[in-house]
Amino acid sequence: MTLAAAPNIASGQGAKPPRHVAIIMDGNGRWAKRRLLPRIAGHKKGVEAAKVVARAAGDLGVEVLTLYAFSTENWRRPADEVSDLMALLHHFIEHDVKELQQNGVRLKVIGEYQTLQPDLVDLIDRAVQDTAGNTRTTLVIALNYGSQAEIARAAQSLAADVRQGVLDVNAIDAAALEARLYTADIPPPDLIIRTSGEQRLSNFLMWQAAYAELMFVDTLWPDFGKSHLADALNVYAARERRFGGL
Repeated sequence: MTLAAAPNIASGQGAKPPRHVAIIMDGNGRWAKRRLLPRIAGHKKGVEAAKVVARAAGDLGVEVLTLYAFSTENWRRPADEVSDLMALLHHFIEHDVKELQQNGVRLKVIGEYQTLQPDLVDLIDRAVQDTAGNTRTTLVIALNYGSQAEIARAAQSLAADVRQGVLDVNAIDAAALEARLYTADIPPPDLIIRTSGEQRLSNFLMWQAAYAELMFVDTLWPDFGKSHLADALNVYAARERRFGGL
């Protein structure tokens, strides 16, 4: 899908932006390949795009922006590429969180990130703590994240409470499971965007996406910027959301 510009949200003409936008940042490798560059060049450019879009989300009135940074399946990639990705993440957390702090951005990380290298985990925990009081925008990084594992983890937590006698099995409903997800303290995504032309969720926020609007765009992630996000928000604003009703 190629987005056509519609300036409503970007120009403040009254269209209401979605509260929560989630993005599957796809296409770094293809961006690099088309330029005869190593894949790491695409990932570096992708990090720059992420910073641009994070700033743009706040400017455009988005309360929560979730970026799919590294999935549980990404460990299947070559070891040197995984190492490069972790190094980029380390650099981002160490050097760019100050900008988040200055711009009133709260950082939240979801997924099994505690299994990563201890120094990276410490950096993440410190960054989350340092930005906890910010209220302009929440930037959620999905790191070592898989939706199936998240749902299984929530079910195990409920089952443990039932076994210990602190929860009646009949009290388990959708709300009870949702309260055990990583995203329990943020609204569900209103809009999920995937770049690069691929049309699948790839194990991303599958529970939370129950009523999200989906948008698949042809732009490769390193080329995605503020104007692309504004266009996507305007397409979203034109959609009618009925949540199963009429």
